[in-house]
Amino acid sequence: MSKALRLSEKWFRRGLWLVAFVFAGFLIGLGGAVVGDLPQVETRQSLDDYMDPVATPKLRQTLKDARRAGKDANESLEQAQLKLKVAQADNQAARETFSNWLATRRATERPEQDAELIQRTAQLDTLRKAERDALAAVEAQQQAELNAAQAERRAQAQLQDVQNTAQVAWDKALRAQELRVFLYRLMLTLPLLAIAGWLFVKKRKGTYWPFVWGFIFFALFAFFVELVPYLPSYGGYVRYIVGIILTVLAGRYGIVALNRYLEKQKLAEQMPDAQRREELSYDTALTRLGKGLCPGCERAVDLKDVKNDFCPHCGIGLHDHCGHCDARKSAFAKFCHACGTAGQKAIAN
Repeated sequence: MSKALRLSEKWFRRGLWLVAFVFAGFLIGLGGAVVGDLPQVETRQSLDDYMDPVATPKLRQTLKDARRAGKDANESLEQAQLKLKVAQADNQAARETFSNWLATRRATERPEQDAELIQRTAQLDTLRKAERDALAAVEAQQQAELNAAQAERRAQAQLQDVQNTAQVAWDKALRAQELRVFLYRLMLTLPLLAIAGWLFVKKRKGTYWPFVWGFIFFALFAFFVELVPYLPSYGGYVRYIVGIILTVLAGRYGIVALNRYLEKQKLAEQMPDAQRREELSYDTALTRLGKGLCPGCERAVDLKDVKNDFCPHCGIGLHDHCGHCDARKSAFAKFCHACGTAGQKAIAN
């Protein structure tokens, strides 16, 4: 249709389309802010809200105590192991010294050294006992660490059981909350979509069509961006069913519109040529002619053929002759291109 418009009118229309998109952008921003705040009407719950209020604190405290005891036992074990190493080293050094001294004692066989032998043997017994005590301390700390680890595992297992039980209730509550939020979005979006549909049918060609189209763009954005992605899935069944319903509705509308259009065209083709040409707007006729189509039936015709004065499909007149200069011209032209004489269309208007 742009070929049939005046240059200024083209730019005005482009400007109005810009107004439509800007208007839609502001509406989308406002709608996004409203829809984004909808989840705030619901209190966001956590897993802790569905856990046993009596058992959970006790288990968590038990788990905390077991971890602290394990940490303390580990630190004490490190100290005990260090003491054991020192005791083992002292015992080993004393044994080596005693062995060397004993070899000397046997070589000299001096009776006065018997008292020293007894003393050195007693010292070895003392060091051996210290090593055994250090080893016992290490084993005690290892036992304490093992007990703490087992207590931690038991508490962790019990707490996990409580969490698993709460998880089921929490998941159920989350699904219910998501469904409610979706219904809030639906209650906001469906009226917008219904209004957009009514505006598309009734007002899209009216005086304020930029605002109409801006609202239509906004409603479509709200439906496909703000609503559809949040549609509960339930394994995909809901989305597929909704898709089928929307497809059926759109398909039915298209089929009804096509049949209505074909019926209208059949009735129009039965009308007299002058009446049909009178009902066609000037811009519509020029747009269809510019595309090589018959203005009456919209079928393709060879407008360059000088013999095609009438449409071979519907019979509407395509070319006639100027009443002043007899030049062949478009039957829909308001003025003769050869002499400028007003045609029947211009006179009627």
